[in-house]
Amino acid sequence: MDAMAVVIEAPHRLDLARLALDPPGPGDIVVEMRHSGVSTGTERLLFTGRMPAFPGMGYPLVPGYESVGEVVEAGSASGRRVGETVFVPGARCYGPVKGLFGGSAERVVLTGSRALPVDPGFGRDGVLLALAATAYHAIQDGPRLPELIVGHGALGRLLARMTLLQGGSPTVWERNPARACGALGYRVVLPDEDERANYGAIYDVSGDASLLDALVARLGHGGEVVLAGFYSEPLAFAFPPAFMREARLRVAAQWREADLLAVRDLVESGKLSLAGLVSHDHRAVDAAQAYRTAFDDPACLKMVLDWSRA
Repeated sequence: MDAMAVVIEAPHRLDLARLALDPPGPGDIVVEMRHSGVSTGTERLLFTGRMPAFPGMGYPLVPGYESVGEVVEAGSASGRRVGETVFVPGARCYGPVKGLFGGSAERVVLTGSRALPVDPGFGRDGVLLALAATAYHAIQDGPRLPELIVGHGALGRLLARMTLLQGGSPTVWERNPARACGALGYRVVLPDEDERANYGAIYDVSGDASLLDALVARLGHGGEVVLAGFYSEPLAFAFPPAFMREARLRVAAQWREADLLAVRDLVESGKLSLAGLVSHDHRAVDAAQAYRTAFDDPACLKMVLDWSRA
């Protein structure tokens, strides 16, 4: 069994290739992919070669940890059944080609327990469950709801929607005019337009390692800066302003299975909307162009590859 997959051969070299798949065992399933998302954080770092040391890192590799497809084979001990629609957080089934994270392929083999059944009605929006789980985990793991969110991309919008669900009222900073629109129930402003300097909780999803001093300066006493993005450069800050504020710094770790289950249930119940976050989609055969658009077009909130037309 084989499959077409997105392969990053080396930094700045990405294409489609047909790869042999590892044979499934009794605990495995085979999923025919429908859609996979392109991450402009970790996958951009993989593509440019700026990804810090990370377990499983190396080239060539298959990226992708935001995929949705249909189970077409289910092993006797997999716990899944043929015909289910599932969210796939990645796969390592390509022999010598690394699966980091391995979900951007027309077909994957993975352990059944790693696949999460989802409503087929999610459609392509289902790829957003990983980002939603990231936002959910960042909030649930802390003592305060976001009061300021830095960045109005897909993750920033999900953080804002999660905050509203829990009774908060966030402000969002965004410098890019192409991303300033689309706020639902909260305000988006330029940093220079915001005079507030007593925020209790600032959540940064920009990935910009140079912002830390500016964010600390906007904290109130005992306030917290939460790093919810992914940063390729070392982070540093001036100690005296943080000392005067007794500031706290928290790194939001990767989402857990419980977070993914929680956001799936929120979406299925209608409490959390994923609408309006996928801005672009391309046929999987046009993957190279899709990745360029995702990385270079500031109007692209979320790019999705359509494998159903592969």
